[in-house]
Amino acid sequence: MPRRKSTETTTLDSRGAKIGEPVPKAVIDTNTASVGVPRQPDHDLGEELSVLRKQIGALQQQVLDAARSAKGSAGKAMRQTEAAVKLYPASTLLLVAVIAGALAFAGRRAALPRHRPQPALRELRDLYDSIRGRV
Repeated sequence: MPRRKSTETTTLDSRGAKIGEPVPKAVIDTNTASVGVPRQPDHDLGEELSVLRKQIGALQQQVLDAARSAKGSAGKAMRQTEAAVKLYPASTLLLVAVIAGALAFAGRRAALPRHRPQPALRELRDLYDSIRGRV
């Protein structure tokens, strides 16, 4: 079993260290001339856990409030969309067709291969062809 660390503090020798004297491995406080780890106040783990539980409860409440707000906003947007479709069916159909056409055009344009050689590459090919023709 490993040795326990000592938590008691000892005072420094004000006359200075002697040759061959072991150097303490601890915190040296020059203000109080003490060596060692100062005593830490005992923390109550139950108290810390209760604080963490309160924080988790507050976070859960915030998430629930945000979810309710998002659900309400989505429902409101859905009702407004339904009302617009009922009032303007032809305009809605035209708008959907325009959006679908724009998406199809953009998708087709992005899918087209681009086989244009770079100008620098074209110049290198021309140079290679001219050198090859001379040989």
